[in-house]
Amino acid sequence: MSDGKQVSPGVREEIRAFLATRRARLTPEQAGLTVFGGDRRVKGLRREEVAALAGISVEYYVRLERGDATGVSESVLDGIHHALQLTDAERAHLSDLLDARRSRRPAPPTARPRLRPPVQRILDSMTTTAALVFTGCLDIIGANALGRALYQPMYAAPGRPVNTARFAFLDPAARTFWRDWDRIADDSAELLRAEAGRTPHDPKLTTLIGELSTRSEDFRVRWARHDVRSYATGVKRVHHPVVGDFELAYESTRLADPGQILIMYTPEPDTPSEDALRMLASWAASKPGADHPHLAGDPHATGPEPG
Repeated sequence: MSDGKQVSPGVREEIRAFLATRRARLTPEQAGLTVFGGDRRVKGLRREEVAALAGISVEYYVRLERGDATGVSESVLDGIHHALQLTDAERAHLSDLLDARRSRRPAPPTARPRLRPPVQRILDSMTTTAALVFTGCLDIIGANALGRALYQPMYAAPGRPVNTARFAFLDPAARTFWRDWDRIADDSAELLRAEAGRTPHDPKLTTLIGELSTRSEDFRVRWARHDVRSYATGVKRVHHPVVGDFELAYESTRLADPGQILIMYTPEPDTPSEDALRMLASWAASKPGADHPHLAGDPHATGPEPG
């Protein structure tokens, strides 16, 4: 898990806050502990209770929560996973934080993520499924025509690449577009928190988090929770300005290119949502530039911009 180097102060604080918030949310009763005596001064579990549940010494757990422990083994992680009842995404996040190195130098500028042509061809071949490719920062770097049509309110806003977190927290249209905006906002903050664990020194991510923290109280509240999640599967409920309300199931898969995730949206068969998606596909096909949907996701591309 570690080569013996100590992590940077910023990552150390992330470890402390993450473990402290996991302890605070779990009561002794939920952890299967019997509580004796009067009032507890600590919200949630005490450090010594976590240590006992994890099968490690109190001293070691205290060092771990301070971000000072090195050489954390998989068995220790398994114990913490059990003691704090972590989700798989939370366990992976803790592992990422513990693997962070002590370098304080900003990460060197990296090239803007690009979509390889074969991936774009795969996207364009999906004519009845809305498909988009995201980065860990929640930038959309590729889409097919139906995907662009689905996220039309985001593409209508200025600025490229389109970023779903920036849209969710900073654009008033998001609260109308997402019928379950609170869940989308939670998901966005939790996905960014997980990405921050994987790439704690990414300047693009740091800038995005700083912007959202400065401009959105809703984001600040969610960021302070230190909750994390990973891409998976689920249902998105939207109110589209062209076709109205519908629901789409989605599936996600990681691509070979680091940090790129393909998400595909499809309706249940023989439902009003399927009819709405067909209408949306017809609308998208009628727009100028519909033969070049990929150009609009690239600020350096030239060519007609679909409306």
